[in-house]
Amino acid sequence: MESVRAVLVDIDGVLTVSWRPLPGAVEALREIRDAGFAVLLVTNTTSRTRASIAGTLADAGFPVSAEDILTAPAATAAHLAEHCPGARCALLNSGDIAEDLDGVIVVDAADSGAADPGTVPDVVLIGGAGPEFGYAALDRAFGHLQRGARLVAMHRNLYWRTAERLRLDSGAFLAGLEQAARVEAEITGKPARAFFEAALARLGVGAGEAVMVGDDVESDVLAAQRAGITGVLVRTGKFQPEVLRAADGTPDHVIDSFADLPALLRGSAQR
Repeated sequence: MESVRAVLVDIDGVLTVSWRPLPGAVEALREIRDAGFAVLLVTNTTSRTRASIAGTLADAGFPVSAEDILTAPAATAAHLAEHCPGARCALLNSGDIAEDLDGVIVVDAADSGAADPGTVPDVVLIGGAGPEFGYAALDRAFGHLQRGARLVAMHRNLYWRTAERLRLDSGAFLAGLEQAARVEAEITGKPARAFFEAALARLGVGAGEAVMVGDDVESDVLAAQRAGITGVLVRTGKFQPEVLRAADGTPDHVIDSFADLPALLRGSAQR
């Protein structure tokens, strides 16, 4: 890691849990920035916009702005603009992310109860899970897929960590839709290689000059390593020892928390 110039950081489970800072995280991020590392927060969070996330983190003391954040919804908007411009989308998501879905045409939203008359969506777009993921909404999405709509998902996370417990996420529902409709989703957030490449492009660094810090061994860490980025797994958030043991690979580094990252970066630089 002697050549590291940039740090990619997951938010939920790494910097915060239920949007409350984890011990030492604010101070560690300040230290990393003061040391001259470029920082980009890369998140699959689909319940808030970049501006909302930045405001919450800044209020908690983190030195970040909206420009320091790359979200799965923002990556999704870019993906749709490139690969299916003008597509009409049936959106199934919990939370208001319209600001980050700039240019995306939504003709059927989970909270609307029905599609606009006369419209057949070109894309079923899956975000993050919540109360909207009921039978009626999922069955309507299944119907769109049967009629030939493409399936695009912002991520395939199975769960995330809250202050109370692990909560079920949309990956569990996505797997069911894929099986039932016999289609494979296009993933736009982590663990998609394109998502990490977009993050590197944003910072103007190569894969060998960056580290990725996350609490999800598969979507955050091993996916980043497959893109050539050094992976650092933290034992906070959704981390579970049994999941690490069953993983398809081995993280480059495992640390107790984000608070330990400055020491890891210093040690690598000294070596």
